[in-house]
Amino acid sequence: MGFTIPSSKNKLYLSGFDWVMSVIDYITKKTTCAGGASQVVFVFDSPAEEVTVQDYLSRFLKEFPVIQGRIRRDYSLCPYWRIPKKNIGNGLKLNVYRLENCSSQGDILSLMEECVNKPFKGEHEHLAFHLVSAGNQQCLGVTFDHRLFDARGVESFMNLFQQYYLDRGRSRIADGVRLTASADLSQWSEKFLAGRNVNRKLIALSKTPIRALPVPPSEKKRGFKFSMICFDQPETERIYDAAYEEAGYLMVMPYLLAAVTQTMHELFDSRGIASSSYVIPVSVDMRSSKDIKQELFCNHTSMLLFQIQGDAMRDKRLLVKEINSQMYEQVQSHLPADLLKASALLRIAPLPVLDRIFHLPFDGKIASFCFAHVSKSSYQFTEFMGVKVSNIYHLPRAPVPPGMGIFFNSFNGRLNVTISWLDGLLDSDEVLMLERGLKSRL
Repeated sequence: MGFTIPSSKNKLYLSGFDWVMSVIDYITKKTTCAGGASQVVFVFDSPAEEVTVQDYLSRFLKEFPVIQGRIRRDYSLCPYWRIPKKNIGNGLKLNVYRLENCSSQGDILSLMEECVNKPFKGEHEHLAFHLVSAGNQQCLGVTFDHRLFDARGVESFMNLFQQYYLDRGRSRIADGVRLTASADLSQWSEKFLAGRNVNRKLIALSKTPIRALPVPPSEKKRGFKFSMICFDQPETERIYDAAYEEAGYLMVMPYLLAAVTQTMHELFDSRGIASSSYVIPVSVDMRSSKDIKQELFCNHTSMLLFQIQGDAMRDKRLLVKEINSQMYEQVQSHLPADLLKASALLRIAPLPVLDRIFHLPFDGKIASFCFAHVSKSSYQFTEFMGVKVSNIYHLPRAPVPPGMGIFFNSFNGRLNVTISWLDGLLDSDEVLMLERGLKSRL
């Protein structure tokens, strides 16, 4: 029988993967202007009423003191998210912007970029809202701390907010949302066996040099830059049809990853970077909407690790086949589950120690780039407080290193692609190269 610490009403014990996200936050704060934050942006086709947004958001956030929590560790081996017994102040951080001379979507994206690069103030702040009005257009950016939410968790959180608005604040909106978790300090032998399997995988990945872009020097705290490609519904249907034909039914992720890897290979070749393989951490989220509501807080995605040789880039169909093969092998060998189990062993180590450990197997080159494919949006409404939602896109800050990632999300039958990179990692011509390459291969 294992040692178990039961859940407590003011303690949300962190999983191993949650603790890994804390390590990424720690590393990112050392090298950039902010930590492991990301942003979900809601695009409206007409302006929402600012006063009403502020009023309902303020009341809604008071239902969830958990968003003002902080990480703590007591006598146990497991860190936890300490939930305050009551809200600290108002709890709402809403910034309102008006762009009087907005000439393009790029102007709005630039402002959203500034917002996601703003660090949170104080250890209790993990969520910020940015309402941007530009003529008849409006966007709401939701900047979130990845230690508290994953991307679909934020979408589901805003889905609850819309339901709260429709109910005029009268419903018990937090019912069914799990706010506690046990410490998971049992079944140690199973966790150690999982750790052995993961270690073997990491050793195998580290045997060949990894292609990686050199991270700019960190004399100053850098922010992240973003580029967006938003496909309309007919274009998205064409991409999915091509994915089903080339990769197989419901195999959209391998098709997208193949297109991204070929495009990144073109970039690396233009730089003359000729190490032998690409190592790509891939996060996927296939949960149902019901699961996401129950698992609203902290992180619940799955992780896969791919190693692609440079000479596999010539034929996209063969590349898709290789990615499919590696995916099946990892699923059959239970690598995603082993990563979750093994990461629980890391929780005993302080963040600075884990920072050094993470760099050891790959000599500081942890990955070539990051990739994520978030399945259907967990925001299930077509409106937000009475106005139509025309799109929802994500602006993730990629871990440093590698300081770069390409991320996919979808909303209402539309596929969005976000290129995210640390300022100084790419120049403008290279960004255009990536945009052209992705458009031509999707």
